[in-house]
Amino acid sequence: MKNRVISIVVNLVLCLVVGCVCIVGFGSGGAEQVASNGESVYYRAKNACGVSLMFNVYENTENVYKILDILDEYSAKATFFMGGCWADDNIDCVREVAFRGHEVGSHGYFHKDHSKLNYSQNLAEIRPSIKLLEAMLNRQITLFAPPSGAYCTATVTAAEALNLKTIMWSRDTIDWRDSDVSLIYNRATKNLSNGEFILMHPKDVTVQALPKILEYMKNNSLTAVTVLQNL
Repeated sequence: MKNRVISIVVNLVLCLVVGCVCIVGFGSGGAEQVASNGESVYYRAKNACGVSLMFNVYENTENVYKILDILDEYSAKATFFMGGCWADDNIDCVREVAFRGHEVGSHGYFHKDHSKLNYSQNLAEIRPSIKLLEAMLNRQITLFAPPSGAYCTATVTAAEALNLKTIMWSRDTIDWRDSDVSLIYNRATKNLSNGEFILMHPKDVTVQALPKILEYMKNNSLTAVTVLQNL
């Protein structure tokens, strides 16, 4: 009963945080602001110390737990970019990812096309996800991965205003579309080298291919590290 009460209180606090942030975000209309010192978009590591496995998460919570177990088996670390609307419904999973030593970044809140949003709209979509994740984890969120890799200058400027680095990828497994394990494995490993960012999602095919990918990395002296470790 006590745990249930605590859980309800935590959820109420998180809802208040997100609600207040959304009000601020959508109330910041007006002319588009441009205050960037230059685009900070990363497609691969600049100071490579390994390979970064990245999982964009908006669904399939059970597969997230399976991925965590596989990563543990290989002593591998990864970066999970989480959608706010998914994270809000999966607090325990979000915290488990962080507890196991993995990196958590933002994947926006509602999986919008950020390339079609102006500065204020980008802020209104990104900021609530950051505040939500920070409230859940009590740690600063520093990375943002735009859904579908869609961004514009306003997106990057908004991310910079929130002290976020915008992260893309050097290779895409396209696991959201294709269900062939061998295809996913080949896309992730062919000519793989340090500094690469590999994009994946918590799909069934990814759960099947991940041990093979990590085995390949192990056999080729490649270490799975978080994006921030690689930057």
